[in-house]
Amino acid sequence: MKTLYVVGSGFLHRLSARAKLVLLAAASLALFLIQSPLVLGVGAVASCLLFASLRIGWRQTWLRLRVLFLTIAAVALFTLVFNSPVEAVSVFFRLSALALLASAVTATTTTGDFITEVTFAALPLEKLGLVKAADIGLSIGLVLRFIPEILLRHQAIRDAHIARGLRPRTLSIIVPLIILTLKNADEIASAIDARAIRAQK
Repeated sequence: MKTLYVVGSGFLHRLSARAKLVLLAAASLALFLIQSPLVLGVGAVASCLLFASLRIGWRQTWLRLRVLFLTIAAVALFTLVFNSPVEAVSVFFRLSALALLASAVTATTTTGDFITEVTFAALPLEKLGLVKAADIGLSIGLVLRFIPEILLRHQAIRDAHIARGLRPRTLSIIVPLIILTLKNADEIASAIDARAIRAQK
């Protein structure tokens, strides 16, 4: 199974997972508190430079971020129609900066480190009897593992349509994608239960 993690030795790779997640949370809060389009624009440019420093390459960057930025563009367009150009620009810069920062953290943090930190963060909730911290960590880890797999399946189904001379349509791609994803999820859940990985209640 593919992962979003990219091997490297830069500053972000050397920074601990906990520090990155804390900084990401702080940056996210700041981005939503700031209203100035100019400041948000500077933040977006800085986030872009930070992500570019990972040297992932244009193709891999596009594959990773295309869905995010298409969604951000749609939200910005919606804001432009129903609010104002200033609000639309602010939304675009804010969400772009957030997406780039989150992607940079994801690309420089292994799934195992994510699971460890999420499990640690969920321990207070476990002490209150609300959740099982290990299950929360495992769930987040599986989500991170599934994202690149879903993107690969989407591309494979699209390529299969083109190879058959069919025009790729949203419905004809989404339906088999959902079926394959649910089937894979069921297989993984069965494997987890068979190995008793999930915390026992």
